[in-house]
Amino acid sequence: EIEHYIGKDRTQRLERTNGTVRQQTGRWHRRQNKFGKVWEQTKVTTRLAVSYFNWIWQHSRFKTTAAQRAGLAERPWCWHDIAIYPTII
Repeated sequence: EIEHYIGKDRTQRLERTNGTVRQQTGRWHRRQNKFGKVWEQTKVTTRLAVSYFNWIWQHSRFKTTAAQRAGLAERPWCWHDIAIYPTII
């Protein structure tokens, strides 16, 4: 049987991520007749926004990134690290 965990600590983290993605993607809203219709570009831009939040952005109180707090990185990454990391798009 699966035991589900309900707690404010995980809800806050999820809501923070959702809020950050909404802020980063706010510029995609249709403001005029010329707007992006290429979904591949939207996917790539979303991945960049989420990557920035998880690997580069440092929390003001903890002075660490989300990846460091999760034990996935020893130091904050920079854009160069993300650009050279092998990924499948």
